[in-house]
Amino acid sequence: MNDVAIQSGLSALAVVLERPEHLVLSRLNLTAPGDDDVVVAMEWSGISTGTERLLWSGRMPPFPGLGYPLVPGYESVGRIIEVGSRSGHRVGERVFVPGAKCFGDVRGLFGGAAAKVVVPGARVTRLNDGMEEQGVLLALAATAYHAVAAAGALPPDLIIGHGVLGRLIARVAVALSDRPPVVWEKNPNRSAGAQGYAVTDPDADSRRDYRSICDVSGDSGLLDLLISRLAPGGEIVLAGFYSEPLSFNFPPAFMREARLRVAAEWRPDDMTEVQALLAKKALSLDGLITHRQEATDAPAAYRTAFGDPDCLKMILDWRAHS
Repeated sequence: MNDVAIQSGLSALAVVLERPEHLVLSRLNLTAPGDDDVVVAMEWSGISTGTERLLWSGRMPPFPGLGYPLVPGYESVGRIIEVGSRSGHRVGERVFVPGAKCFGDVRGLFGGAAAKVVVPGARVTRLNDGMEEQGVLLALAATAYHAVAAAGALPPDLIIGHGVLGRLIARVAVALSDRPPVVWEKNPNRSAGAQGYAVTDPDADSRRDYRSICDVSGDSGLLDLLISRLAPGGEIVLAGFYSEPLSFNFPPAFMREARLRVAAEWRPDDMTEVQALLAKKALSLDGLITHRQEATDAPAAYRTAFGDPDCLKMILDWRAHS
C-alpha cells in the first residue's frame, strides 16, 4: 500500500453548534497537519444523548474547552487518507476517532462530527477487522468497561437505566462476572433487548441488599433512593454525566457505611480490552444503533436523538461527503 504525503489547504463539511439549540452544517478550514498527524475521511459519527444533549441545551457544566461555536462528536469512525511520517499509521486503516481540534477558531468539543479531521496519530485506534459502523460505539463500550473493571471495583449487581451505556455496562458485567446484574428501567419501550440479565421497573423491585449500584441516568436526585437500596458497605458508582450538583442525606449513608465512586472517561487500555472481548465474541454491540441519517440531515438527526425515546443511538453517515 502506497502512503500518501500530507497536504495543506484542507477543508471539510462539519456539524457546528453555533449556540445552544442552533445547529448548522458548515464547511470549515482544517488546521494544517504535521508529521505526527493523520487525516481521516469520516464514514460514521455517533450522537451522544448525554454530554452532547447538554451541549445542545446549554446546560453543560463548566468544562475545559467549552464555548460556542463548536463541533461536537466523540464517537467517529473513518479511513485514514493521509499520514505524517511520525504518525505510526498507514493509509487505508479504519480507525476510531475520539474527536479532533482542527477547526481553527471553531472549538473542537469534541470535534468528531465532520467529513474529515486532522488528528494526532496517537489519538486514533485501529479497529478490529470487519468492524464498520458499530465502531462508533467503542467509546461507550470502553467507558462501560472502565466503570466495571476499575481496580478494586465490585461487579455491579444493579444498573440504573437501560439506554446504550446502561446496556453496555450490563453486557460487560455479564462478560466479566458470573453474577448477572439487574437493570432498572421505567420506560417500557426500553425494557427489551437484555442479553443475559434482567430488566425491571424499579417500583417492582423491593431489594435492599445490592452490593454495587451503577447509575448511568444522569439524574442528580437519585442518590437517597439508591443509598436506601445498598447492602452495608455497598458502593454507588456514578457513571453518568450530571449537570446539577449531587447531594444526599447523611444518616442513611452513615448507617450503611456507603461508598461513592465516580467513573471517569475511558483510557486506552480500556479500549484494548473491549476490542479483545469483541474479538472473542464475549461482548456484542448488536442492537444498539437504532437510527441512521445522512450527515446533511444532521439538524433533524440531532432532534430525533434528543427527542425520540425509542432512539438508543443515532449515527450520521458521512461517506458521500468525505
